[in-house]
Amino acid sequence: MNPLVAIDARMIEHSGIGTYLKNLLENYATLENHYLFRVICPSEKTPRGLPADRFQFLPAKTHIYTLNEQWEVAGLARRSQMLHCPHYNAALLYRGKLVVTIHDLIHLTEPTFKRLPEAWIYARPMFALVARRADYFIADSEFTKRQIVEHLRASPSKVSVVYLGVKDHFHPRDRALALERAFSLLRLDRPYILFVGNLKPNKNLETLLHAFAQLCASRDFDHQLVILGDDRRWKAGLVSESQNLKISSRVLFVSRLPYEELPWVYGAADLLVMPSTIEGFGLPVLEAMACRTPVVCSRASSLPEVAGDAAQYFETMSADDLAAAIRKVLGSSELQETLRCKGLQQVKRFSWRECARQTLEVYRKVLEA
Repeated sequence: MNPLVAIDARMIEHSGIGTYLKNLLENYATLENHYLFRVICPSEKTPRGLPADRFQFLPAKTHIYTLNEQWEVAGLARRSQMLHCPHYNAALLYRGKLVVTIHDLIHLTEPTFKRLPEAWIYARPMFALVARRADYFIADSEFTKRQIVEHLRASPSKVSVVYLGVKDHFHPRDRALALERAFSLLRLDRPYILFVGNLKPNKNLETLLHAFAQLCASRDFDHQLVILGDDRRWKAGLVSESQNLKISSRVLFVSRLPYEELPWVYGAADLLVMPSTIEGFGLPVLEAMACRTPVVCSRASSLPEVAGDAAQYFETMSADDLAAAIRKVLGSSELQETLRCKGLQQVKRFSWRECARQTLEVYRKVLEA
């Protein structure tokens, strides 16, 4: 009989993990394999276009990060030989083989998150339980694998690094058309620097705001900063900081955009800035590179691993160094073109199809163990 593999896809509409789940499932449908997939997902968010002879959808009712999810997910997966959970809130009561993808450990390592009540009440105990229960871990990067080994005491032989990919949706667009479309969409009339991601403390946006304030003090600097992302908990503080720095008129916060518009917004940006202190992977770096947008990013965590030699780096907590890096890229058309060309080559190293293929190989290894 073909092995039954359950996949906890309840977070399929969440930005980062949702992207991961959607691309895995789409590629599982096209790659040659002998698995039958039981996809646990919200009843109103059933993925479409997957072959019914290989994919069964099991509607889930409970919310994530609740006690009830432990019973429901384990119950829905009970007839499967293996369960793959894409996040650390894994179904600990499930009795088959358990594979867990860990994207980052910021609740254990990032100072702001470590002090939060939810880190002590939920994240830290859950990580400890998952470390004992999981048969195997998947990490997005070598950096995250090292953290799993160090903080969860997992054996290196039980952790595989499977890089994420970037969809063909992200590709170079005509620059003039991109500018016209993005300026109209964002209601801008000047060039802009772009950030894409959530607004949590590990994104290090305060350093970006301070660097941008330095640049705005120069008469020859005319750019706007577009921060594309949302987080009700942290946004107010960043808006307040931009006001204190007297740059609020040049900082545009955009909560979200239609997915089809993202390549145009990347393509029209003069550069993407990724200032994070911790990233499990850093997908916007690849998305920007695929759209021929130069990237400036910190030297922290997984970012050098993902960006390679195709980015201009800066020292993570230094607003001065970040401002200098931005100024250096914007001031040299030759450097911009070098970063664009290197970025397109770097993107070729990452593929959702290869991500799915390597994940299927993890399934095989775990089921045969």
